[in-house]
Order: sequence, then C-alpha cells, then structure tokens
Amino acid sequence: MAGSTLASPSAEIIALAPARARPFSPGREAWRRFRRHRLALAGGVILIAMALAIVLAPLFWKVAINDIDFTARLNGPSWSHPFGTDDLGQDLLARMLYGGRISLSVGLAAMSVAIVVGTIIGAIAGMSRGWLGSALMWLTDFFLSLPLLPLLLLVIYLFRDALRAMFGLEGGVFILIVVVIGGLRWMPVARLVRAQFLSLREKEFVEAARALGATRTRQVVRHILPNALGPVIVAGTIDVAAAIILESTLSFLGLGFPPDIPSWGRILYDAKDYLDIAPHWALFPGAAIFLTVLSINFVGDGLRDALDPRRVM
Repeated sequence: MAGSTLASPSAEIIALAPARARPFSPGREAWRRFRRHRLALAGGVILIAMALAIVLAPLFWKVAINDIDFTARLNGPSWSHPFGTDDLGQDLLARMLYGGRISLSVGLAAMSVAIVVGTIIGAIAGMSRGWLGSALMWLTDFFLSLPLLPLLLLVIYLFRDALRAMFGLEGGVFILIVVVIGGLRWMPVARLVRAQFLSLREKEFVEAARALGATRTRQVVRHILPNALGPVIVAGTIDVAAAIILESTLSFLGLGFPPDIPSWGRILYDAKDYLDIAPHWALFPGAAIFLTVLSINFVGDGLRDALDPRRVM
C-alpha cells in the first residue's frame, strides 16, 4: 500500500525474541537455592553478627577479662555489666566475647584438620582398587568403634603437660584440643569422600579424561575432587558444631582451658556451683553455645540443599 512502511522480517524477529537469559552459573544457582532456605539465611546472619561482635569487641567493650571487683560479685545484668559478673566480680560480657574467639577458633581449626585428613584418606581409598583401599577403610572402622569422649579425656590427660611446656599454657591446650578433636572426627568425612570417589570415578567425564591420557593425580584434582566438595562442605559445617560442643564438654569437665583463659565451656564449668544464686552466669554461655550450634546446623542444611544438583527449588 502506498505511503505505508513495512517492518523488515529481521526487525520483527528481534522485537518478538525474548530477552537474552543470563548464562548459567553453578555458583549463582547455589546462592539462589541457599537464599530460599530461610532458616539457613537466619543462621548465617546470626553467625556473621556473632563473629563481628567477637572480632570488634576491643573497639566497643574495653573491659579486661580478668579485672576483679569484689564489690560487684555475682551481680545480675546491669548497664555497667550487661551479662552480669562472676564470683570474682569479673565482667561476663568481656569474658564471653573473648571466649567466643576461642570456641569458634577451636571449631574451625578442628574442622579443618578433620576435613583435610578425612579427604586425603577417603580419596586414596576411593581411587585404590586393591588392598590399600580396604586397609584404609578397616582403619576408619576401627577408629569409629572407639568411644570418643573417654579417648579424648585420656589423650588430653597424658599429653597436655608436655604441650604446655612446649607451646605455653594457652597455645599448648589449644593445639592439643584441636589436634585431638580433629584427629578423632575425620572418619565420617573419609567414608563420605570414599563413597563420592567410588561413584565419580566411573562417570563419563572421568573416563574421557582417562582416555585422553590424564594421570590419576590430574583426574582427582581437576575432575573428581571438585565434584565431591559439596557433601564435604556440608560435613564440615557439622564438624564445626561438633567441635564446639566437644571443646565445651572438655572445659566443663575441667580438662580444657584454665580459668584465666575463658572459653564458653570453661565459663559454664565455673558457674556450675552457683546456679541457684547466679543463674545468669550459666545462662549466657549456654545460650551462646546453643545458638551457635543451631545456626551452624541450619547453614549446613542450607548448603546441603544448595549444593545438591539433583534438587529442584
């Protein structure tokens, strides 16, 4: 028709085509799944807030952890002492903030030991097709059969004095607790990693890498291990919570940190004889342990859902 303009076919196709989708990213997809787990998000926010409070404590709360004030013994929460005081008049908020560094550091360090040892043993067992893999699993089953808490108490009782002499009071106890807890928590990680390796080593992409001449080390480092890290990360969050509870148990039994180095478990241990007249002394460290472990477990649940490629959310 005269005077009319016709749009070109290419322009119509461009106009009707949908907007270009963002390229798929495993990390972005995992974050999207994690955000939809509201309890995991809440747990992550709580952990971040606790970590910031512990790290920044010297900036906003400058009370020394061992300052003694006998005129303020066993006082309840107040403006000057928001968490109250203990039997020596020491500020519980300052001791809680300092103890949080110890408890969280023990949890993270022990988790790292357990993850590294368990991943190495599980990877070797999963890639070995002969007697070595069976021997490593027999060793794992042997350690799993040992009673954890009595063994912890025995090892700490035997070696803590020697380590204190070598690394000092705080350093020796810290190293001993981390090594013992991490050294006795690697077995579930090893079994998990072995199961993942047994499944992944028969996948097509690993067979293709093997056919192209990739060495066994390259197969593990570049192809198998990255695909097995999801369950390992989830197991790591569980190990952090378990290590915090074990450290608190050891301190509560009197075999952890000494009184002048407060951890949350040590504060609970010191408060056990004053529950009837100063319940706040045990309330705050107990609540901190409970809230931290619960938040870590929520984050672990969220990571499990986010890193599971078979889960559709």
